[in-house]
Amino acid sequence: MRFVVRVAVNAFAIWIVTLLPALQVRLIPFAPGEWAQVLLTLLLVGLIFALVNTIVGTVVKIVAIPLYILTLGLISLIINGFLLWLTAVITENWDWGLRTGEFWLTVIAALVIGIINAVLGGILRPRREERERR
Repeated sequence: MRFVVRVAVNAFAIWIVTLLPALQVRLIPFAPGEWAQVLLTLLLVGLIFALVNTIVGTVVKIVAIPLYILTLGLISLIINGFLLWLTAVITENWDWGLRTGEFWLTVIAALVIGIINAVLGGILRPRREERERR
């Protein structure tokens, strides 16, 4: 259930970021561009982004522990931008998916996605007390 919530929150956050043209992150929906196809595209990109964060992100974050210490955690901005860029690289082989522009704008987009994920994830995840009651 938590992974499904993470995918949905990622899809929503990516959609919000694609509304900001200054960040140069855009979504390529399936033709003819109906809302269901855009929703499906967002959910697939959210799923790929969640998988990249879970698999690749965990390995990169473990390897980069000394850099986290040296930069007081600021390297996480670069790592999150890299993970978003990697998601775009994975999906660029199809006619749909995430397209990114300049790397630093991708880092800013990853920062916005991270903020949205933190806020919505905190609201939508069940509290520890509620999980213990079940």
